[in-house]
Amino acid sequence: MTFYYSPLEQFEILPIFNFLGIFTLTNQFITLFIIVLALIIFFFLLLKPSTQTLYIIPNRWQSMLEIIYILILNMVLENIHGNDKHEFFPLIFSIFIFITSMNLFGLIPYCFTVTSHFIVTLSLSLSIFIGINIISIRKHKLKFFAVFLPSGTPLLLGLLLVPVELISYIFKPLSLAIRLFCNMMAGHTLLKVFAGFAWSLMNLNGILFYLQVIPLLILVPLYCLEFAVALIQAYVFSLLTCMYINDAINLH
Repeated sequence: MTFYYSPLEQFEILPIFNFLGIFTLTNQFITLFIIVLALIIFFFLLLKPSTQTLYIIPNRWQSMLEIIYILILNMVLENIHGNDKHEFFPLIFSIFIFITSMNLFGLIPYCFTVTSHFIVTLSLSLSIFIGINIISIRKHKLKFFAVFLPSGTPLLLGLLLVPVELISYIFKPLSLAIRLFCNMMAGHTLLKVFAGFAWSLMNLNGILFYLQVIPLLILVPLYCLEFAVALIQAYVFSLLTCMYINDAINLH
């Protein structure tokens, strides 16, 4: 008997446990719970037990974290202008670590890729976007709406410019969500296609059996590429968030 599997099957949200018909645990929820728990344990283990601070002489994990810390700090300082730009560093650092963890966790065989679902990336980007707007409105009050109509713009031009600026502003969280979702879904689908092709060749006889080496060899650079994409997409998401924050607090 031959079974055929779709490359998109790996993205299915499956119910694992149902509690009295009210609450259902899915593979997506369990994956998110494992990622958050692993991050909490990871950062807790980095601390010195006696003082609950980082080590003066860092180990390899702390050294890696310090590299990420410097990378994100430079990103914040270069892309957010103003005296209060340091206040946004914890947010950007948390976003980068969280998205990177979700992306890399999905590269583990038989693990669920949370960021391959548009609803997840949209919820993340939309919550960030709403928070940015709240900060901007609290800081600038009614001047916040000047972002849609720059000062000195003629009235007739403003009638055309305001709708265009409004549409582009609304599409900011959509662009964040779609970029992350599409890249992760496309990459994992391509990996599954080549893995499925190799598996199909393994079930054949004769010379076709040995041709499985070709897709298996292609999988190695593809996996490395997908690993790089997972890091790059987390960086791009964080970078664009910095730019949106800068535009909101400086009304650009």
